[in-house]
Amino acid sequence: MRFEIERKFLVAHDGWRASATGRRSLRDGLVGQFGRGKVRVRLDEDRAWLTVKGARLGISRPEFEYAIPCADAEAMLRNVCVGGVIDKTRHCVPHDGLTWVVDEFGGCLAGIVLAEVELDSEDQAFAEPDWIGEEVTGDPRFRQTTLLHLCGRLGRPVTMGDILALPRTL
Repeated sequence: MRFEIERKFLVAHDGWRASATGRRSLRDGLVGQFGRGKVRVRLDEDRAWLTVKGARLGISRPEFEYAIPCADAEAMLRNVCVGGVIDKTRHCVPHDGLTWVVDEFGGCLAGIVLAEVELDSEDQAFAEPDWIGEEVTGDPRFRQTTLLHLCGRLGRPVTMGDILALPRTL
């Protein structure tokens, strides 16, 4: 079983762009939630997969990924997903031996930019790039499920102000 260990941050400025080494377009949809876990479908330009994520234990959570046909992912995104679909461009940004991902959201979340770094252990030390802002690891307002539900509920583009206006305990 694989554990995902990641930290999430707001992005303070566009300084990361100069170091970005790759990017890809992603579409994510929430297939369902159970307890404190979820099932997500994700599609990029070349492949698709289902991800099952279990409950968080600190900043870790069990994660299982399964490749699926792209046509199946397209159908799930259109017909099955709860609360809409998230469109984003994911940029890879190496910094001090780690690869950070910077997600620029599109669609109803256009203008929202978040960064994440995956770690080998919860207590792993790492250097934060100067473009990193406030840490939002564990803040339920910045979970993709929250963002998806917010898009569906507001029926208009979501701003950072809308996200920050949510209670910190959802």
